[in-house]
Amino acid sequence: MAGIDLERDGAVAIIRFARPEKLNSLTLAMYEELGDAFAEVRDDASVAVAILTGTGDRAFCVGADLTESIPALADGRFDISAWDPAHQKHTTLFKPVIAAVNGLCLGGGFEIMLSTDIRIAADTAEFGLPESGVGVVPAGGTLTRLTRQIPYVWAMQLMLLGDRIPAAEALRYGLLNDVVPAADLLDTALELAHRLAARSGTALETIKEAVLRLGDLPQDQAFHSEALYGQKAFTSPDAREGLAAFAERRRPEFPSRSTVLPPTAQPRSTEARTS
Repeated sequence: MAGIDLERDGAVAIIRFARPEKLNSLTLAMYEELGDAFAEVRDDASVAVAILTGTGDRAFCVGADLTESIPALADGRFDISAWDPAHQKHTTLFKPVIAAVNGLCLGGGFEIMLSTDIRIAADTAEFGLPESGVGVVPAGGTLTRLTRQIPYVWAMQLMLLGDRIPAAEALRYGLLNDVVPAADLLDTALELAHRLAARSGTALETIKEAVLRLGDLPQDQAFHSEALYGQKAFTSPDAREGLAAFAERRRPEFPSRSTVLPPTAQPRSTEARTS
């Protein structure tokens, strides 16, 4: 059944766009389900990291379904802000989210990718923002995020012209962390996710929250807030354990990770939730 699937690999939640016959385009229901999946990752203490990817090898996600979602917006049947949870606008999900881009990443799919923290793409992936060609705009966070993430001129070229670019060019633009062979994509993302899951949950969430919230503050105010975030981390149980482990030359056992599952504790195919 088409929708958003969520499965587990130990402490890693794998969220999938699951409509491969339609290039993982998003129905109205799927937007809601994606927001719910992000909320589930946020609220489940046994999840340390999420991976976002597409089902099949043709597409990560090509955005809103042009036969349903876009007409509904054009007719004014609902406010585009209803999609904010799916686009991670105003997010309170401070756990790392990795995008594993496995094919076409267009329109709303590109926009959702921009909400993730680390991005790995298959060498066959393509990226584009075609909205201006059909008279709409990439308002799922891209008008705000893109010029903050990559140089202005490249961001404007992508938005204004709507041309597709290959994975290698997306890497050069600074949209991606790495490009790997398509067959290695998920394993690469999982290896990275489990490395993150072994680190302090308190530290990772503090880093992400601080980066998201301090970027627009005046510098002096940001420095003051940064010190508060730092103090929160430095006085945490994770910091006490991490420093003790360093002194004792052993691997830390962070209290923030006491509820997470190791990679072998739950088969990769086990589904926690399927919509």
